[in-house]
Amino acid sequence: MSPLSERRIAVIGLNGSGKSSFVRLINGLLLPDAGEVRIYGANTRDVRPDLPRHVGFVFQNPDHQAIFPTVAEEVSFGLTQLGEDRASARKGALTFLAQHGCSALADRPFHDLSEGQKQLVCILAVLVMRPDLVVLDEPFSSLDGLATRQLMRRLAGLPQKLVMVSHDLQLIQGFDRVLWIEAGRLRMDGEPGTVLPAYVADIERRAAASDIG
Repeated sequence: MSPLSERRIAVIGLNGSGKSSFVRLINGLLLPDAGEVRIYGANTRDVRPDLPRHVGFVFQNPDHQAIFPTVAEEVSFGLTQLGEDRASARKGALTFLAQHGCSALADRPFHDLSEGQKQLVCILAVLVMRPDLVVLDEPFSSLDGLATRQLMRRLAGLPQKLVMVSHDLQLIQGFDRVLWIEAGRLRMDGEPGTVLPAYVADIERRAAASDIG
């Protein structure tokens, strides 16, 4: 596979194809059984503890990501990880939430938020650390269409590079590159206009074959 140099990269594939494992290799949550994964020239085995500073990761289920009771605490945690004391981290978190129009959420309990608000907070908790790369593993699977589009508009305006796993092919039409993963291997790699029609055709062929059988 050639280096992931494009600004917006999507990862597609059927359930169980290895998409989540692939993106977890990027941020060091998983290490390869063979070979190596290099992020900005560094082997993930060698720099694993430092990867969260450079590679932000947004989970599919926000309840699996959030660890603090309130929104401000969740967002400020990343700043403490960067070395700020608790008071400075809270101040920075409040400023960051205000910049993103979320001041009203600051002292709300995380578990009281809507699913869309939870996912937004998880994204902000990653962005506050100013990573170079943001990896998202099906971040909209539990959201309705409106919440999904609202969050996608926010992501589209980010300066960071994005790698996103998605089953929603409409969302990734405007991406720069699509990786199609199948059975743990890269089946196809290219622009959306090339990869997505081939992927849809393959799904339709499989469905037709299943109906015949």
